[in-house]
Amino acid sequence: MSSKYGYQTKVWSEEPEADNPFAAHSALCYGYDVYGDILTRASWFEYLYLLFRGEKPNTDQARLLEKLAIALANPGPREASVRAAMNGGVGGCPHAASLMASLAVGAGQYGGGHEVYILMQLWRECGTDMAQWRARLPSPVSDTREDIWRPMEHAPGFDPNGESCPKPVRQVLEALAEIPCAITVRWLAQHRQELEAAADAPLSLSGVAAAALHDLAMNEHAAVMLYLMLRLPGAAAHAIEQRDLGWKMFPFYGEHIQLTDDPGPFELPNAEELGL
Repeated sequence: MSSKYGYQTKVWSEEPEADNPFAAHSALCYGYDVYGDILTRASWFEYLYLLFRGEKPNTDQARLLEKLAIALANPGPREASVRAAMNGGVGGCPHAASLMASLAVGAGQYGGGHEVYILMQLWRECGTDMAQWRARLPSPVSDTREDIWRPMEHAPGFDPNGESCPKPVRQVLEALAEIPCAITVRWLAQHRQELEAAADAPLSLSGVAAAALHDLAMNEHAAVMLYLMLRLPGAAAHAIEQRDLGWKMFPFYGEHIQLTDDPGPFELPNAEELGL
């Protein structure tokens, strides 16, 4: 959609209803009729790929995106972004606040969105050159100008607290590597142990995700957005569950709270006491 007084976008084009300029009569995404064709003929992941890449995916690309989405859908309560959503849920905050908490905590550079951002840059620069990876992993950020991000304290895509590559990470790596278009993922699977030795840490799920997103031809901005979005279903599910369970079942609360100086019940002052 492009006009002198309108938003500039190649993603979307609309025609208004004849009797309501605030409602769309038709909507096109990169030229494809969303409600006339995509809705009835495409899968969710084909549409998602179209939104982020501007072109229709082939069967393998749509399958790779779908399998990656399954792998990322629920990082589980061990993941800090999920626990942030759980805290919001058990506290009874609005649902949007739980999701925003998950996004905020999961946006960082320890398994988070910014780590994926750095990895996407490394995949573009290093490709499948092992010598380049060995050189860059100890110092992954070439731009050292002052920024909102602190210097990386570990090799991105690897877990500094781990001793060996977790079974789920290996399972995801093997499953994605079987898809024909996942060339980068296959190289990662073949050279995982060499890269782990260079990083002095085991491969993490963020490392696998970045390789898959590189195979999907996503740039670093699209990759981060997708990575953050695709992890939200699990955060939402755990937040809802904790809301239902209640704070007494939540760790570190309930019977573990003991007031040593209980002030007693609080009563609001009346108008006379306030001098009104």
